[in-house]
Amino acid sequence: MRRIVILIVLFLANSLVAQVKFEANVSKNTLGLNERVRIEFSMNEDGDNFVPPNFEASGFRVVGGPSQSISESWVNGRGSFQKTYSYVLLPLKKGNLVIKQALIEINGQIYKTLPIKITVTNAVNQPNDANDPATVRADNNLYLVADISKTNPYVNEPITVVYKLYFSYNIGITNWQELNKPKYKDFWSQNIDVKQLVAEEGMFKGERYRYVVLRKTVLYPQKAGKLVIEPLSLDIDCQVPRGRPNFFGQVQLVEDSKRVSAGSKVIDVKPLPEAGKPANFTGAVGKFNFSVLPSKTTLKNGESLDLDIKVTGVGNLKLFNLPKPVVPSELEMYDPEHSENVSTPLSGMTGSISDRYTIIPQSKGNFPIKGLEFSYFDLSTGSYKTIASPNIMLNVLDGPGVVNSNVNSADATSKTVATPSKSFAFIKEKTDLESIESDDFLGSGLFYGLLFLPFLIIPVLVIVKKRKDTQDADIIGNKTKRANALAKKYLSEAKKQINNKEPFYIALEKAMHNFLKAKLNIETSEMSKDKITEILLSRNANSETVKEFITLTESCELARYAPSTSTIIHQDYDKAVEIISSLEKQIK
Repeated sequence: MRRIVILIVLFLANSLVAQVKFEANVSKNTLGLNERVRIEFSMNEDGDNFVPPNFEASGFRVVGGPSQSISESWVNGRGSFQKTYSYVLLPLKKGNLVIKQALIEINGQIYKTLPIKITVTNAVNQPNDANDPATVRADNNLYLVADISKTNPYVNEPITVVYKLYFSYNIGITNWQELNKPKYKDFWSQNIDVKQLVAEEGMFKGERYRYVVLRKTVLYPQKAGKLVIEPLSLDIDCQVPRGRPNFFGQVQLVEDSKRVSAGSKVIDVKPLPEAGKPANFTGAVGKFNFSVLPSKTTLKNGESLDLDIKVTGVGNLKLFNLPKPVVPSELEMYDPEHSENVSTPLSGMTGSISDRYTIIPQSKGNFPIKGLEFSYFDLSTGSYKTIASPNIMLNVLDGPGVVNSNVNSADATSKTVATPSKSFAFIKEKTDLESIESDDFLGSGLFYGLLFLPFLIIPVLVIVKKRKDTQDADIIGNKTKRANALAKKYLSEAKKQINNKEPFYIALEKAMHNFLKAKLNIETSEMSKDKITEILLSRNANSETVKEFITLTESCELARYAPSTSTIIHQDYDKAVEIISSLEKQIK
């Protein structure tokens, strides 16, 4: 009996020893965007048909491997076996990433590894380690620098960020890829296109380097305090020399790669001074001219005139509101037509913005329009300045009645008394007399209507019930209807909140997302920019309309924190309606 127990124990021990293991291990679970990670897939039995995870789909790029190693050993008559596949990976984005399962076939059975979670943070400063097989060999030849024009500006004072890539003369760049683009939180930003990369010479760290300008951005800080500019990171493929020159003086070039980052930058923004700030100041910062010009000052009743309110100059032209005229009640004034002629070079916004009001007089007489005042903060003098326009007097030659106007041209007020054109009017043109006799209910139309109504309702109820059953069975159709209803609801909510910037853009973004859910049958969790673009284009949507949809959706979040005028909010709402209407016609 004792022998049997010993044999059973030995059999179980051998079974445990012979248990197949297939597992994945990483060199680190938290790394910066510019760091690398090594992943190893190891097994204790020889396997075939190894299938690695899709690293690209997991947010990584393979920069090394796969390398394979096999080790066997015998200790005290027991053998051990280990086979390993190794990869070196570079993260493509920040966030919590998951490397999915790998597969291997061992002894006719399929084994899988467990998924591995890796946290990728902002780029970090890392020391060089020549013993680390993942160390970048181009470390001392490539640098990415962010040149900032001013680190202590006023609110709404323009600053520029120019990203330059410095590289030494003994290195050649074959390709580069921009990773996460920097987000300029609490800044209004405008990128300036760099149409052609031209290598220039310059001094860096006391040595002569070549460099190219990769990106130029103009920023307007929107609040005071210490604001952070996130780093720009690049993944660069290059060629570097290895070894000594051969007999003919030629140097062997080998492929290498490096991930570079410009690092985070802190901007200390000064608030605009409170001393001397005018009551009508709306945030204009720069150097401006101001004018108020009517298209005519003498006109007939029923004719219209245009009143142009215009600001020209250099400054944050898109980030403040123009003053609104006040007119007498005898003049009917319509909402303005806003126009912008603004360019944004590296020095900041320049050009003009204007509001054009259409005004129609309702009576004869002379009517004054009080002059307007426009205030701005002058950066060159560090003080506030106010420009006033003169009063405007309108002369209306005729009208439906006589108007007596007591007008003082120096004073911008007027009192007008209009004589009505109608001296007589009817007190009442229609009567509501009722007959004193009433018809009998029995035999009346109402009697027969109520009598046969139940017989008419029964087939209607049957039809409604069948239709409801059909609709309940259509799960996808019901889901689409609910999403359509939500889109209409949020567009309606956005329209209600059109005077409240942040609630408006929240409702507008929700409406755009629910439209996609209705038309494409996708969930919110699946709504990435690439996924939306791919599906819309596959459904025959116009590429320009798709681009406008993506741009408007991305700008909703930024617009919550950036200053916006009521005109811009109205334009965004009209743009959303236009895009949704266009996509609804295009999508098949």
